[in-house]
Amino acid sequence: MQPRNTHLNSAALRGAVDLAAVKAAGEAAQKAEQARAERARQAADGGVEAPALQLVIDVTEETFEEEVVQRSAEVPVVIDFWAEWCGPCKQLSPILERLAEEYAGRIVLAKIDVDANQMIAQQFGIQGIPAVLAVVAGQLVPLFQGAENEANVRKVLDQLISVAEQRFGITGLVGGVPGEAPESAPVAPGDPALNAAHDALDRGDLAGAVRAYQNVLAENPANTEAKLGLAQAELLRRVEGFDAQAVRSAAAGSPADVQAQLDAADLDLVGGHVEDAFGRLVDVVGRTAGADRDTARVRLLELFEVIGPEDPRVVAARTALARVLF
Repeated sequence: MQPRNTHLNSAALRGAVDLAAVKAAGEAAQKAEQARAERARQAADGGVEAPALQLVIDVTEETFEEEVVQRSAEVPVVIDFWAEWCGPCKQLSPILERLAEEYAGRIVLAKIDVDANQMIAQQFGIQGIPAVLAVVAGQLVPLFQGAENEANVRKVLDQLISVAEQRFGITGLVGGVPGEAPESAPVAPGDPALNAAHDALDRGDLAGAVRAYQNVLAENPANTEAKLGLAQAELLRRVEGFDAQAVRSAAAGSPADVQAQLDAADLDLVGGHVEDAFGRLVDVVGRTAGADRDTARVRLLELFEVIGPEDPRVVAARTALARVLF
């Protein structure tokens, strides 16, 4: 399978976070806006009723792009990786399905049978089931693996919905009524300077992307999208050319070497091991002082920018950082 959204696909193949989530969100939002307009046109055209939105859907390799990636611009899509032979799946799946109906349009549940869709499972690095991920505005969000009780699942979904609303402005469907879509403002034309920065990042021109994002921020220091893009470009530029095995060996062999720990944390983050990256740097801050402590603290704050301030992993790491600082 070759999903159209190359950022999401690359992230899945590496088990990584989506390092171009904001741009992907904008592209997906434009497609979503077109889909809404088409539904409205169908509804107004001779009284033809727009098709209802299904809250629980079976997704295959062929339908993944449309049902998950594009739909994630309108509503968080929760992915349930399952199989018929999996006992814990039979406990978890009914909970997810029931909550998807109860949330009435604030999430959509996409069910993927790993036996019938092995390539998707491989791309997402699924090593055990049940496994639950989400896609929000084109960004991959790991949720949990293994069976969970309903109370814990509800907490995770509530947190996901909060992040989708606060970071991306995605609130799902109005009133949860199938077939209806939320009113939204027209999609504004993109900022040419910001688009140029995104394009440089996409091409792998990391030095050019850094300069372009810095230029945008020089004009508008509060531009959240540019801040995120700059943090991503700087991270990727730092790890470019790394020998991953050598970096990890150095970090394991020299726990007191701050630079070795910084390099390993960067690799952790690019590889999708977000909590490991944050935990490593929190530990460094906790056991160092002076310039070394400040260097580790600043790098940790930079990595927070890559993931986004509302992400629950960032919130937890900020709390841990505060504990070791104060």
